[in-house]
Amino acid sequence: MTTEDGRQIVRCYSQDGENRVDLDVSALALPEALHGSLTAALVLRTTPGKGLTAVESVKKAYRALVNFTRYLTGLEVVPQSASELTKEHFDGFYKHRRDKGIKRASNELADLRLVLIRAKGLNDGLAGRLAGALPARPEGEPAHSYSRHELKRIAQAARTTLRTAAKRIRSNRELLEQFRAGEIDVSRDTDLRRRLQILEHLDRFGDVPRRMRNTAGKYQNSPEPWVTTRGKVKEIVGWLYLTPEEIAAAAVLFGVMTGQNPEPIVKMTAAHHRADGGVGLGTAIVSLRKPRRQSRAYMDLALSEVPDWISIPDQPDQMSTRDILHTPFGLYVLVHELTVRARQLAGSNRLLVTYMTSGGGPGDPKGRGWRPMRTDGALISKLGRDWNLPSDERDKKGDPLPMRPLRLETLRMTYIELHQKPVAHTWQTATRYLVRNRGNIKEYRTVVAQALTAEVAKARARSKITAMTAEQVAHAQEHVEEAAAEMGLEPAVLKRMIAGELDTVLGACTDNTGGPHNPGEPCRASFLLCLDCECARALPRHLAVQVVVHDRLTERREQMDRLQWAERFAGPHAQLADLLDQADETAVEDARKAAGPDENKLADRLLNRELDLR
Repeated sequence: MTTEDGRQIVRCYSQDGENRVDLDVSALALPEALHGSLTAALVLRTTPGKGLTAVESVKKAYRALVNFTRYLTGLEVVPQSASELTKEHFDGFYKHRRDKGIKRASNELADLRLVLIRAKGLNDGLAGRLAGALPARPEGEPAHSYSRHELKRIAQAARTTLRTAAKRIRSNRELLEQFRAGEIDVSRDTDLRRRLQILEHLDRFGDVPRRMRNTAGKYQNSPEPWVTTRGKVKEIVGWLYLTPEEIAAAAVLFGVMTGQNPEPIVKMTAAHHRADGGVGLGTAIVSLRKPRRQSRAYMDLALSEVPDWISIPDQPDQMSTRDILHTPFGLYVLVHELTVRARQLAGSNRLLVTYMTSGGGPGDPKGRGWRPMRTDGALISKLGRDWNLPSDERDKKGDPLPMRPLRLETLRMTYIELHQKPVAHTWQTATRYLVRNRGNIKEYRTVVAQALTAEVAKARARSKITAMTAEQVAHAQEHVEEAAAEMGLEPAVLKRMIAGELDTVLGACTDNTGGPHNPGEPCRASFLLCLDCECARALPRHLAVQVVVHDRLTERREQMDRLQWAERFAGPHAQLADLLDQADETAVEDARKAAGPDENKLADRLLNRELDLR
């Protein structure tokens, strides 16, 4: 579209429609034919449904194209059309940006490629280059999460901020209600009368009393003089509403207790479903949206009345039973209560709304007014600087150093590190978080080692599957009665077991209703648990499957998160290793070579839990 001043712009909206950005394509000082092709490609790249869900992502694509344009216009021979663009131009742009010390040069090249591949009229050489591999992205600096003690300091600071705010707002609202009910006489107290006048105006209009004033020849709607004598406008508005810093503290506490991404937290809505029905353990289900998940962007978050064990005090008995800020549900309910009127004034259904005395951003109104909290993290960073919390690290004098900047992204990383579980992503993504988090890598390795040792010890302490050698099987076939008596089995059961009629996966079951998992009922336990069941027997014919399962578990150790593998598979892996040690090495190797498609398929179905009763 063309603006009134003649500029050509591409107007883009975020996927939720809340933010907008205008891309000035007039700044692309290129020959007309090339300008038209690249502008059309940018429009196609930023069209809804092409993967750019946030305004910042759109701006990255635009900035890459602008920088590419500047590079082209600086060449001795400037290409005149899309067909004259070459792979040398593409690679030369990367080298130019890298030589200038641009750390994001590889990321910028990737953003540019996604624009150029949509341009019409490209020659085959450039098209082939765009389909090829990009330069490897340099590894960024290792991320550092907060320690457990630092996280508790952050949580405590946020709770203190919100407790103070709740006390202030509730007391002022109670005062206002008493005044409206005629219970307060203000005829002899001018200061109280003025205070109540401000509270009344704040509640009705969401602002302090103002009047038009002529300041240096300009008329401004300024606060009444008797208002400013009582403090700054932001502080006075805070008599009845949460201030921007307090809204940021609520976002921080949500990050501490849920580990969600910054955008879903900041854009959390006030609409919710009470799954508890108002009885018993409080649970509110809130719909969240994580744009990067594409088709799975929308998800539900259950905020329950259960304290997060990591962020509670070291001595839980000191925690007041009335302190609701130690549970996600309690935090949500409190913030919901304190922002009811603010949401009405803002005309928004977002939970975190506040009064801004200035500012604004892309798509936001400028100046003072009620607005939802922005997602750029500026308020969070400012809050961290205001708190100035100490870290666990100390300087040469032994004094604590300031804590690293406060960011919701770092709180999320800390949550995943301490809880060792994914949050709104896969285990593979969670593993990448843990690998990036060099700050606590030693602690993570210690946790994995402890879990591994504990699981192996438990597995070897339990009863083990009884293994029969080939000689014992041959003896049992000839002397069933004698062998059955020695093994404590009925002769008929021994015959069926030798015949293969009682096979499970890793062995044979001699008593389907007498096991420890479902006494008196048909066993429903996983076949992996046969490894420590007194009713199980391992015969030579089971060795091939045992070898395959053992090898599969070894492979999964390299493919999964180490802690998850230790908790799920360290025990069975150790038991299978002990079982294979009982067999002859040659027999084990022969079984490994003899294992065919049937054994491999059976092992895969076992480990993928296809054989479990659910």
